[in-house]
Amino acid sequence: MAQCITCGSELHPDRAKKYDYCMAPECQEKNLRGLTMVAVGVNKSAEQYMLLDEQTKDELARGKFADQRRGLFGTSVPSATPAEASSATAVRPNRSQPARHRPAPSRPAAPKPWSKSQERLALLYNEQGLRPEEIAGKLGLSRYTVTQIILGSTNRGKL
Repeated sequence: MAQCITCGSELHPDRAKKYDYCMAPECQEKNLRGLTMVAVGVNKSAEQYMLLDEQTKDELARGKFADQRRGLFGTSVPSATPAEASSATAVRPNRSQPARHRPAPSRPAAPKPWSKSQERLALLYNEQGLRPEEIAGKLGLSRYTVTQIILGSTNRGKL
């Protein structure tokens, strides 16, 4: 019969298959280790979560989980510095592999067509239950603009 490595008590046979310590709070506190999970990009719409054990590490290192948009997961290749990138020789793209898309350059945010005080009032009126068309009439804004204010604050978590 298997015994707990901390207190020496007898382990249930089912528990002994996976663990070498018992369910006593002291034993669990001393021996319990968290599991490491890894998110693996499988396709555009979802990621798969897996337990990061030795087998998964090996599969990641071999490139089993490939994201066609970003290359291989599990391989850490340092990115080239701008000086290294400019001095590198040109390589013709392989047509059999999908093209890698570069992220669009970020643009400065366009100025909002409303003031900060109008935004605060619109959110306050919205919390009081007024409809966007009523808020628009009070603030001298269009219904569309008021809706954008409300949706923007919802996306930022202000509502």
